[in-house]
Amino acid sequence: MSKMRTTYDGTQHCTTLQAKYGKTVASACSATGGKGEELSPTELVGAGLVSCMLFSMGAVARRDQLDISDTQVDTEISMTDKPDRHIGAIDLTFVMPRKFSEADRVKLERASGMCPIKHSFRTDTQISVHFNYPE
Repeated sequence: MSKMRTTYDGTQHCTTLQAKYGKTVASACSATGGKGEELSPTELVGAGLVSCMLFSMGAVARRDQLDISDTQVDTEISMTDKPDRHIGAIDLTFVMPRKFSEADRVKLERASGMCPIKHSFRTDTQISVHFNYPE
């Protein structure tokens, strides 16, 4: 279990302290009156999802001696207000750093889907995942 304490610092800004590792800061996006100076809560959700998916892939990569270091993920998050305000869609593009065999691609891509955070969203939140490999 992860324990954190979040303090509202005023002016749409929060600081979260995870006792073991340090702190993370978040400010509200300008749409909700924040300054947008740091990662917004929505962006932190996206970063958490992507990190979880990469860690799932990393476990398979380590087991099968595949190098996925330097993988990058471009993330786009769209909000919706129907039926209430929430994340409506997340589009992820994994930019893989090197070529992999078809069998290894399948293993890595399936592993990304095993992330428990990915299965924690509302059923009407669309999550699109794309993988780009070098030629």
